[in-house]
Amino acid sequence: MTTPKNLITIETTVNAPIEKVWQYWVSPEHITKWYNASDDWHTPKAENDIKTGGKFIFRMEAKDKSFGFDFSGIYTDVKTNERIALTMDDDRKATIIFTKTGNSTTVTEAFEAETTNSAELQKTGWQSILDNFKKYTESN
Repeated sequence: MTTPKNLITIETTVNAPIEKVWQYWVSPEHITKWYNASDDWHTPKAENDIKTGGKFIFRMEAKDKSFGFDFSGIYTDVKTNERIALTMDDDRKATIIFTKTGNSTTVTEAFEAETTNSAELQKTGWQSILDNFKKYTESN
C-alpha cells in the first residue's frame, strides 16, 4: 500500500481567451519567457511534446549560473484547451485544468508535493510561476 502524497492546489484567472492561454502554456517559445519563479531564474530551453505519452523537459537555471535543473516528465492525459495530466520524472503527478469563464480563463494546477522542501515553499514557488504566466500572457 502506498501513502498518498500531499496535494497542493494553486490557481489564477488570466484575462485572455482559452485558446491563447493554452497556446502560451504549451508552446516552447512562450514557456521560455514565463517559466520561472523569480527574476533571478530563467528557462533557457523548453521541449514540449504536448500529447498523451509525450515528453516535456524545461531547463531551469539561476541567471548567475550557480544552479540549474531539468523539470521533466511524461504527459498521461492531454485534452486541448481543457486539461493536462502528467507524471514528473520523480513519479509525482500533476493536473492542470483550463476553465473558460467568459473572456477569461482560470488555470488550476494540483500537484503532489516533494519531500525536500516545505509544502508552503513549494506552493509559493509554483504560484509565482503561475503568476508569471498570467502576467506574460496578458501583456502579449
